[in-house]
Amino acid sequence: MIYWAQLLHFYQPPTQSHRVLARVCHESYRPLLQVFRDYPYARVTVNMCGVLTEMLSEHGYGDIIEMLKELAKNGQIEFTGSGKYHPILPLIPKGEVERQIMENAGTNRQFLGSLIPKGFFPPELCYSYDIVEPVLQAGHKWILLSGVACPVDWPVDMVHEIEFEGRRLAVLFRDDILSNKISFRSITSHEVLEHLRQLGVEGENTYVITAMDAETFGHHIKNWEIEFLAEVYQELKLGERDSRLAPPGIAVAKQACDPSDTQGVQMVCLSELLDIFPRGAVIQPKPSSWSTSKEDIELDNPYPLWRSKSNEIHELQWEHLDICLDMTKKALAWADNVESKNYALIARDLMDRALHSDQFWWANGKPRWDINLVHKGLLIQKEVILNAYKAINTSDVSQEKKREYYYRLAGARAVEQKIVDKLLEAEES
Repeated sequence: MIYWAQLLHFYQPPTQSHRVLARVCHESYRPLLQVFRDYPYARVTVNMCGVLTEMLSEHGYGDIIEMLKELAKNGQIEFTGSGKYHPILPLIPKGEVERQIMENAGTNRQFLGSLIPKGFFPPELCYSYDIVEPVLQAGHKWILLSGVACPVDWPVDMVHEIEFEGRRLAVLFRDDILSNKISFRSITSHEVLEHLRQLGVEGENTYVITAMDAETFGHHIKNWEIEFLAEVYQELKLGERDSRLAPPGIAVAKQACDPSDTQGVQMVCLSELLDIFPRGAVIQPKPSSWSTSKEDIELDNPYPLWRSKSNEIHELQWEHLDICLDMTKKALAWADNVESKNYALIARDLMDRALHSDQFWWANGKPRWDINLVHKGLLIQKEVILNAYKAINTSDVSQEKKREYYYRLAGARAVEQKIVDKLLEAEES
């Protein structure tokens, strides 16, 4: 049997406009989830960043949240953990990683229900060993990484693990080639199923994982949820499933034993792979993302679209962000009266949003540039600094420290101006 586990990543940045969010909901989210309603034996793992869950509620799209809850209750989808505001986890301090994971869990628990996700989706599949401890501490059993991160022979019949201080985290790898073919509409539903069947070995179980943005279906590629996903589910002729494959506490129907019902391919959620396949070796995946090439890894440039060593704008953005983090930390530590504590808490709340990945992606220049989306991120960072400095300046901390952080404020202004100048130069070129 070939087990196909598919993950869909739902996300919109905190800077997204209501107009664009409305388009994505209309073109992608509603029709995509309706496909799963139409094919009740289809299975998928869903990563929903908490910032989007919150936005759907705040902007009047609670019906999409209800559809997700309904599908989860029916056992068709499982949710994963992640970072609430879609930060590049390996590039931010450990405390911020822990906070983003915690905030994401709290928000999704509020809107999507109390089921605890078994798995973890690091935003953009950005990985380094530094994030393993926070992921384990949050209670996750597995993590999904890009195929390029795999340091050993490609696993098809076992699940490898990462070890941290005696604890182990199962690691699943995305088939980057197949995922990208689906994402860029360079393969049909029939061709995908034929490809999967050819991977099978008679009498043995194997698995394949694909992962992509949910917005691929309907928003990035019009009608792709019908022309690809619905066609896949129709051709598979999914029958009833064996209830023992269901996640604990979730009731699903029972599948007929005849493998011909699914023509040798069965769709499962990612967590189910841990029940079906034995554990393999303890390995150390390579720092990478789902946009990292082998050449990037060889050049020690694992996150090229968010912090490329050859991208001066990226370096300036992260320099500015480091100032934000430092000033927020000091503001919280030194706030000692009602006024200063209020400003410190505002800075802390804004700091969470200021870590979102899109501002760096839109400055990557390969070939993406968008001065407005980069600047939107910079504006949130400026608000962080404004409120953090007000917290420091209205506290009873010494004048020497206030002066020191006024100079930090001035330094941030200089970095900000450099970013704007570089963006204008990039646009002109």
